[in-house]
Amino acid sequence: MKILEAQSAVLSNVEVYTFLSNQAKQYHDQKRKGPVNLETLRKEVLQYFESPPGPLSQKPLPYDTKAIPELIKRLRQYQITKGEFIMLLNVRPSNVPILNTVIEDMEDRFSEEEQQQILEIVTELLGQFPPEAEEDQDGVMETTEDGQ
Repeated sequence: MKILEAQSAVLSNVEVYTFLSNQAKQYHDQKRKGPVNLETLRKEVLQYFESPPGPLSQKPLPYDTKAIPELIKRLRQYQITKGEFIMLLNVRPSNVPILNTVIEDMEDRFSEEEQQQILEIVTELLGQFPPEAEEDQDGVMETTEDGQ
């Protein structure tokens, strides 16, 4: 196999997740298996994406690849770079400190109001993380009878 164009496109986690999930379904429907190393890699990557606190760990997924063009359109006015945009998709920030890790020189480039607007757009199009389980006074998480 010969590589024609190295790194001709950058994929977000949701695009990779969708591709690998569809490929697994396709192989299953055809009652065939791919090479062992491919099956192992697919399984491990999907497990990584589906493990908390990853943005793709929610079931059902709060967004899909159709949200990407809309997010690009809505964030165009903020002149966010391609790399920052991919990180917004992959990290799905829910507050300003996390947004600051994704967008370079955020305090210099955006006012507090603009930062909040960016977060609102991301939350609206990509969904919000469910609230975390609350801890009781002893710092122990409460569980239900079945241990969950």
